[in-house]
Amino acid sequence: MTNNEVLQHIRYIFAFSNEKISAIFKLAECTKTDDEINNFFRKNGEPAFTRIADNVLASFLDGLIIEFRGAKAGAQAQLEQVINNNIIFNKVKIALALKADEIISLLSSAELTLSKHELSAFFRKPEHKHFRSCNDDTLLKFFNALHLKNQQVIKEIKE
Repeated sequence: MTNNEVLQHIRYIFAFSNEKISAIFKLAECTKTDDEINNFFRKNGEPAFTRIADNVLASFLDGLIIEFRGAKAGAQAQLEQVINNNIIFNKVKIALALKADEIISLLSSAELTLSKHELSAFFRKPEHKHFRSCNDDTLLKFFNALHLKNQQVIKEIKE
């Protein structure tokens, strides 16, 4: 999954406007203009299409954590130079303050069954013997489950 696709999924899940995305980038001290944000969402091959660099996506995800959880006291964490599905999954989990049981429940609603041990393997350091790489399908099912959950919450609020 490309960084642009990740940002598109997050935008879709939370129904973020360009202004909201720009505000989240600012929270992580990474300013993006409206044109830059629009270019992130263009189709690959369009002249103005811009690929999102790993450090830019990491900044956005850090901003998402600050948006939902508040700023952490002390020095900001250094940005990852390389980002992967495991890091993306972990940052979204942190932003939403999701516990293992909640993630397992979400994933089961997206027809993916994982045990706590299998799930925790995604969040371990790569050098750990039980580390497991998160594939695109797992991350996509997680995003789809989040979208379904948000739709249910919105529906309940309207009723």
